[in-house]
Formats: sequence, structure tokens, C-alpha cells
Amino acid sequence: METSRNDIDYKDPKLRKAFVKNLIDDIEALNKMVNDDLFERSPVRLGVEQELCLIDYSLRPLMNNLEVISELKDSRYTTELAKFNMEINLDPVLFRNNCFSQLENDLVIMLTKANKVAHKKGGKIILTGILPTIQESDIRIENITPVQRYKALNEVMSRERGKDFEFNIQGTDELIMKSDSVLFESCNTSFQVHFQIHPDDFNMRYNWSQYIAGPVLAAAVNSPMFLGRRLWRETRIALFQQSVDIRKVGSSLREERPRVYFGSKWERGSIVDYYRETLSRFKILVTKKIKDNSLDVLAKGNIPSLGALALHNGTIYTWNRPCYGITNGKPHIRIESRYLPSGPTILDEVANAAFWAGLMNAMPSDFEKTCDNTDFDDVRHNYHKAALSGLTAQFKWNSKKSVPAKTLILNELLPLAQEGLKKANIHHTEIEKYLGIIKARVRKERTGAQWVLESYSKLRKERNAEESVLAITEGMYQRQKFGRPVHEWNLAKYKEAGTWSDKFWKIGQVMTKDLITVGPDELVDLIRNIMLWSNIRHVPVENDKGELIGMISTETLLTYYGSEKQLKKKEVTAIEIMETEPVTVGPETLIVDVIRLMLRHEATCIPITENGKLVGIFTESDYLKFSEHMYNDINEGDKSKK
Repeated sequence: METSRNDIDYKDPKLRKAFVKNLIDDIEALNKMVNDDLFERSPVRLGVEQELCLIDYSLRPLMNNLEVISELKDSRYTTELAKFNMEINLDPVLFRNNCFSQLENDLVIMLTKANKVAHKKGGKIILTGILPTIQESDIRIENITPVQRYKALNEVMSRERGKDFEFNIQGTDELIMKSDSVLFESCNTSFQVHFQIHPDDFNMRYNWSQYIAGPVLAAAVNSPMFLGRRLWRETRIALFQQSVDIRKVGSSLREERPRVYFGSKWERGSIVDYYRETLSRFKILVTKKIKDNSLDVLAKGNIPSLGALALHNGTIYTWNRPCYGITNGKPHIRIESRYLPSGPTILDEVANAAFWAGLMNAMPSDFEKTCDNTDFDDVRHNYHKAALSGLTAQFKWNSKKSVPAKTLILNELLPLAQEGLKKANIHHTEIEKYLGIIKARVRKERTGAQWVLESYSKLRKERNAEESVLAITEGMYQRQKFGRPVHEWNLAKYKEAGTWSDKFWKIGQVMTKDLITVGPDELVDLIRNIMLWSNIRHVPVENDKGELIGMISTETLLTYYGSEKQLKKKEVTAIEIMETEPVTVGPETLIVDVIRLMLRHEATCIPITENGKLVGIFTESDYLKFSEHMYNDINEGDKSKK
């Protein structure tokens, strides 16, 4: 989530009026600069923004980005929305010669520096589109980075939404949930690449960036899991849109664009027309005091920063986003590709950048004809199919009915990207190295997403879900250190999760999550049969809101069936016999404390709740499994000492 300063406001009506005036003047100043041909034509530059996750040694999110950034003392390291995220803004490089090796080297230097500081602060840095070990408890409003602009954006978006943000993402598994803040957006970690263009070429260059987005994304997917669920190959696309969707439910006859969107049509106008439309269609969410009026700055012969326009544009999250900037006193326009995920390695990221930039520079001279003959809905559909299915997607391309992603990339787009890089005078060795990585990845169909899913499938045959995501996360971190591209990775192994004593110390990590529950009006006779059929000894009782209101155990049933109550009444319901005040704990409770609680209360089961709602249970059976793992850890440790 981007803004440029800490003095963000959304409440002051006077400030808003002044900001709107500045915003209108910014667009007029931009129009004057375009008409007067003030924009830089050459050289072309590439820019990169690297988002990353901070994790502790138990592989969970580490909430200390401000401490790490403060220690680094470098303005290129900046905060992100959540305390467990950071961003690195690399210095732009000239799009020529060995620029991609330069980007790779700069990233290695800056990430190594950041990792050293993270280690000093109790953690480490990982590159991943969505951190596999993120849990719902990590995405609470108290974990928002304590910077005024993030709080203001959360407040205004929550106010505009008027109710909880809702998530419904379906893949192999399904995610249906609600959140009272925009913090779910922070779970998305990207690798954003900027490509400089000239305003004269804006509409076709922008349309071309839209046209190629689907296949480029298909080759780069790296975010297949969220909250332990296997969803889209690039779940970030759905999660980001839904996490900042402030549209209100209205008539089905009305069309309203989300603030995160791909686009709805080919662009036919200028960059000025584009910004005029975004101002017309998207409500101004936040404002700030603008020091210098852009028209006044321009009249004095200087180049304005267009601060109001930059702030408003930063709250509209198109996946290909036009941006304005100034380099060495000259204004420029660039297209920012926002859909590429962070990771799996620096080498993979730079290969993705080379593939995209090569294609951007290879736009066919007759591409306008393609736009005339192509339905934009097909392009948008290609993009979403890529996010959902990765390299297994089928694209509608050049009026062909269906082309497999793999075939399209290998036979048409990689040769085209090679031409684009040659045209920019990129060194031959650079082209071979980075496009070779894309070629090998696509041929083997081993994207970061595929590696995660294959690792998870293998691990789940031997271990539980929590162990599996820990092994994947540690495996990802270790392989990133060696820097080999993802298509060369072996699958994660369960031993990479570490010992239970190292990684498993909170009840939320070992509780049973796949629950069978009943309502308060369910007949006891049915509950008895459910417990017999499912071979379980405890059944939670939930109300319509998902709140725990009681527990029924085998002991409860034995007491009931041995009582006179059972003889007198045939249709007894759960609410009549359940234990109404069971001892509960939260998912962050230490396992040792839960075990002590069970012993003290002579309980055979402890329900785990969060905000009154049931999220899991911990039974005697779970305790025995946990004890077995702990014993094996001790036994393995003793063997290694001998």
C-alpha cells in the first residue's frame, strides 16, 4: 500500500478542498508537459521494488520491521503495511548492456545487508509471494505498521466499505472468511518492475503490457497457499483484490470498478486521458497538504512533482499501473508491473524481469491491429486463468481458440522477448542466462507455486499440515540462500521443519482443526451416532454465529443415557445435556500451559477459540501424538550425541 509521506489525512474538509484543487492542477500541468514535449525520450530505465517478509526462527512472521529499518539507516529500505513486511527500492538502471546482472547484484547486496540486521533482531528474511506460515492471528490490526498513513488508509477504507471485508477464494481447497481491516493485503509480497516509456507511445505500450500479462504471470506464479489452504497458483491476485474491495453491495444493473483491477477496455487516449478517467471513476480516499502548486512550478521553468496525483494514483491498484517520476530533472512515464510475486529466488525474479522487459521492448509495430481484432475481455480472462492455473492455463491468443500457456511461452513469447532484449543492446550472455531460466522453468513446469504444491502433497502423506508448511518455509529459505533457480530445487523434506521442541510450542500449531460440530437443537440420538460413526469422543456445540456454547463428550452421553431423563423424554437436544462452560484457550497459548490446564481440570479436551469462535480442539489423542514427537526429538538428539 503506497503513499509518499506521513502527513496523510482524510477528515479535514478544508484540506480536502485544497487537495482536489491541486489534483486538478496536477493533471493540467501534466497535459502542458506532454504538449510541450518535456518528457525524457532516452535512455530507457528499469526500476525494481522488492517486497519481503520478516520471519522469526520458528518461521512465523516477525513483527519488527521498524527496528530493522532503523538499524539499516538507508532510505531505500522502507516500511510496508504490516510489521512483518519491508520493501527495498533499488536505484534505477539503464536498460542496456548488463543491466540484469546489475539488478541481481544490487538485490544480493541489499538483501544480504538486510538479512544480517534481521538476524541481529531475532529473525531472517524470506522471499515469497505469500508466506506459507501466516496465520489468522498474525493479521490483526495491532500488527499494522505504526505509521500514520497506514492507519489513515485502513480507517478510510473500512469506513468506505461499511462492513467487514469478505474473502471467498476457491482452488483445491476453499477460503471463506471475513476481516475488519485491510491488513490481509499485507500478506501479498511482490516484485514490482518499472519500464520507462514516452507519453507519445502510452496507449499502445500500456495495451501491450495488458496483452502479455497473462502468459508472463503464468510463468512466474509463486503464491499457491494461504492460511494452510491450496487456492490459486497466484493467490495474491484474488487476495489483494478482495482485501481492499470497498465497493458496497448494490444493484446488479450497476457496474462499479474495484480499486484493484486489471482493466475493462483497451486504452485509446493519452496518459492525461488515463489519469482524468481514474480521477472521475475513483473516489479520493486520502489527502495531504501540497506545498507547491504544480502549475506555478511549471510557470517558473521547473518540473513539478505532481504530489497530489501521485498520492491518488497510489490508492488505485491496477496490475499494470502508469507512474510519473523525475530523474535528473527530467520528467518521465513508466509502466509498473505489479503482478509478479516475490521469490522464489533473486535469480528467478530477475529472470521474470528480463522476460517482461524484453517483451515490453518487442511490441510489434502493428499491435494496434491486434487490439482492433481482439476482445479485451479475452485478455482479462487470460490474466485470471494464469493466476488460477499457472502453466496449465489455456489462453485465447491472436484470434486462436485456445493455446496452452507452455506452448505459447516457448514457441512465441520467449523468441519475441529475445528480440526485445537484443534491440536494447543487452549482452548476449545476459539474454542466454535469464531467458534460459524461464525456458527451463516452463519446460519442466516447475514454477515456485508448483514446487510448493508438490512439496505439500508429498509431506502431507507423512506429516500434518502445520509440519508441512513449516518444512516448505524453511526449505524455501535454505534454497534461496544457495541461489539456484526454482526449476532446479528438490522437494522440501519434513526434517527441514526442525524439531518439535524448536518449532511447535503454541497450541494453535498442534490442535485439531478439522472439526465435526453440532448445533444446540440437534437431537442427542443423532449426536451419539455421529460420534460412533466418526470415532470421536468430543463434539463442540456452536450457535449460528460459529460461537462455542458448549461441549458434549462420551462421558456426557454415558451420564445422559444412564439417567432418568433419557427414559422420560425421547427427543432431548444438545443444549439440554451439553457442558455449558467448558475451559477454553486461545491459539497463541503455550502447549505446556494447555497441558497443565487439562491436568488441573481433569479435562480430556480443551476447545480453542478466537474472539469467541471455535477454531480447534486439543484432545488426549492430540496430546499423545505431541508426546510421541517430543520423545522422538529427544531420542534423536541423544543418538546424535553418542
